Amino acid sequence: MNRMDLLYVIPESERNPEGLRKCFDGRPEIRFVSLTGVDLGGNDTDEKIPVKHFLKHIDQYLSGGVQTDGSSVVLPKIATLNDGKVDLVADSGVRWYVDYNYENLDPVSGLPVGTLRIPSFLKHRDRLVDSRAILKRTVESIGKRLASLLAEYPDAVRHAAIAPSSIRRFEVLAATELEFWVRTPGAIVETEKLSVSQVLQESYWKRTKGAVRTALERSLELLERYNLGPEMGHKEVGGVKATMSGAGGFDGIMEQLEVDWKYAEALQAADNELLARIMIKETFRRLGLEVTYMAKPMEGVAGSGEHTHVSIMAVLDDGSRRNLFTPADMGRDYLSPLGWGALMGLLKNYEVVGPFVSASNDAFNRLKPGFEAPVCIVASVGDDLKLPSRNRTVLVGLVRDCDDPFATRLEVRSPNPHTNTYLALAAFYQAMCDGMVWAAQSGRSSRELQHDFFKRCGDPHPYLEKGRAYRSEENVFEHFSAEQRDELFGRPPATVWEAMQNLKLYPDKVKVLQTDDVFSEPVLRSYNEAVLKIWTAELSERIVPENARTVNACVRLHNENRLDARRWEKIRELKEELARDDIDRVSIFTRIRSAVQAGDFAAASDLQLQMADKMKELQELYRLYRRNIEP
Repeated sequence: MNRMDLLYVIPESERNPEGLRKCFDGRPEIRFVSLTGVDLGGNDTDEKIPVKHFLKHIDQYLSGGVQTDGSSVVLPKIATLNDGKVDLVADSGVRWYVDYNYENLDPVSGLPVGTLRIPSFLKHRDRLVDSRAILKRTVESIGKRLASLLAEYPDAVRHAAIAPSSIRRFEVLAATELEFWVRTPGAIVETEKLSVSQVLQESYWKRTKGAVRTALERSLELLERYNLGPEMGHKEVGGVKATMSGAGGFDGIMEQLEVDWKYAEALQAADNELLARIMIKETFRRLGLEVTYMAKPMEGVAGSGEHTHVSIMAVLDDGSRRNLFTPADMGRDYLSPLGWGALMGLLKNYEVVGPFVSASNDAFNRLKPGFEAPVCIVASVGDDLKLPSRNRTVLVGLVRDCDDPFATRLEVRSPNPHTNTYLALAAFYQAMCDGMVWAAQSGRSSRELQHDFFKRCGDPHPYLEKGRAYRSEENVFEHFSAEQRDELFGRPPATVWEAMQNLKLYPDKVKVLQTDDVFSEPVLRSYNEAVLKIWTAELSERIVPENARTVNACVRLHNENRLDARRWEKIRELKEELARDDIDRVSIFTRIRSAVQAGDFAAASDLQLQMADKMKELQELYRLYRRNIEP
């Protein structure tokens, strides 16, 4: 047997004790089993159960799962010190796969040692409380609600010649586009060079070379073996040209890439995204390259997004599928009534959806005006029916193809590679279903709903908010001032604290998430606790110390002239305001640490924004100061 004969995916028919025994028989390279759950922090569990032990207790493992200490997973206020027992329960409804360690060869076969990874749920007190379970409940809820809705309001799909009684089930679909930065370990490239390269578009869709090309090709081949259906890999907007090393290879690599693969049903799509991130990062590492999935690894340069596509299909009794978002006549309408409802629901409720998409300092570093990152709650559908939306400044874009009714979908541009895709998809679909219910109950046609969606700020509406506009085909950062954007589309949160406060400020919208107990009250409390704990720890113990090192690196230089001396005086003032306490003044750094320690998160949030502004001013001023002395 050679590597081409390795088993990568367990067939659906063999996700049971008898089937697994057959899979393991004659495959000594598969040495371990791991039940993989995903907690509310988006962390996936991993453990190594020897196959021999697993087979001996296989019925227990597949039915009862693995017991774990709640302290090892992010489930605060659910798994507590005095009630911490959490079980890992195997999910037989999704793809199981074998993860190979190419650096550890089996002595019998000479093949890489494999670990069977079984996607699982986390169960506490007989209730599933993890990210995967929340998305699973969402999909089940959507199916039940749509079936009931269309039975009562059949006109909502009659335009597509669908009889609600002929619908066997609904497919809740999703797909993600993964962007990431790759570099030679230790490589340092000046931000200015990266910024200039970005403006000149020197990297976008250019040919990959050397180890980057090899790693990208191997990644796509590997995703193919795992049945993800890779569609494309290419260079993104960020990056600079690498330098040739003495050995004929490349050094100083700093490039941004994107990899896309085929859509799948929501839970499988989220599992696929997790698998792809692991496999891509490991493939590049084996070739001596470092991958980061940070949303904003460098200030002043394009961050990495993970645009997420969502749609819903009806599967009919005859096996055919119909896209619920596609209008009867694509030459006449942008969307079906249910499609307009989904778009309305997503935007109307986005204040409480956002906390499950952008919940980290890194995420908010990316969400800044001017970097093609969505800040405003607004959508683009295209200037007209023949010109699809290509507006990269909006939160949601309508994707459609007049020749392909299955292609109609919504592209949400706010997620990043570290977004918890399970929770984000669950929140998207809960919000979308709320709008779909309203649209069906309203009895409005596609054209009438289009008119509703195109409403101006100040126009009253029975579902959408009076003081909001929801559509723009303009570059919202150039066409509108910051004040106009806030007035038209709402003021977006600027910190993790502000985002999480929306779960308190909009109780009616939170109820949309809680429909059918998808986002239960205990889950919301746990998630809020987890996010704020990470935010405050990172703010006081990582961001402030990193900024302090930057402040200390701003030192006075020799050979100043009068302009330099004036600039240095301003630099000194900023350094002291940020980092140095005095008898009559407490520095911003100290005030942040004190606010976090006192639990005054509102003050910590405000101070974080002040710190960011002052740091930006300091770094720009020091750059000018140094350039004038050391050109």
